[in-house]
Amino acid sequence: MTQPMMHHGGPPPPAAPADVPARRLLVTLAAAGAAAGLLIVVVYGWASPIIERNKARALQAAIQEVLQHPARYDTLYRGGDALTAAPPAGTDLKTAERVYLGYDAEGRAVGYAIAAGEPGFQDVIELIFGYDPATGRLLGMKVLESRETPGLGDKIEKDSAFVRQFRAAVAPLAGVKPDRHAPGDAHQVDMITGATISSRAVIRIINHAVERWGPLLAAHQPGTKP
Repeated sequence: MTQPMMHHGGPPPPAAPADVPARRLLVTLAAAGAAAGLLIVVVYGWASPIIERNKARALQAAIQEVLQHPARYDTLYRGGDALTAAPPAGTDLKTAERVYLGYDAEGRAVGYAIAAGEPGFQDVIELIFGYDPATGRLLGMKVLESRETPGLGDKIEKDSAFVRQFRAAVAPLAGVKPDRHAPGDAHQVDMITGATISSRAVIRIINHAVERWGPLLAAHQPGTKP
């Protein structure tokens, strides 16, 4: 006679999981997705103004740096072939083209700060540089945003010797290896060993910006401001 199976010395086998209707799973997933999406929107709405204020402060500090700390500066907008103190009618301020004109303590114009960006080795490099259109001389350069390779490409903003060169260079710039720099040639910029692509990108960005803005800035008559 067959005897029923008995379990001795252990817990009973687990019960089979209850079947969950597919509709309930879909509703749960949809609710979780909606909650996550709402949380992202709320966090973005809270953080976005803070991010924008931080960017504005960083830009102001960068303008001061590349113009060698002017007493004041004005924002000028590009409207066709002229610079204006107010943005042209219908201009979106987020995308408006602009430069920043610095003045010394006596109200004399010292140069323009120009922001520009183009692809580097990893991603777009955003930078700003000071420029004197009367002489073609650069007053300084600062990287605003870069995702270049840490320890190599990021030296375009961390290598003080590389950055310092742009305080006396004359456009158009030419990137050279340090051992091939012609003495006294202000157009040449020593590239960073191991980061030549990123170095060339910085030089290219500045040259393209000078080519695009140079004639307009040279024609602009800033005058003297108190």
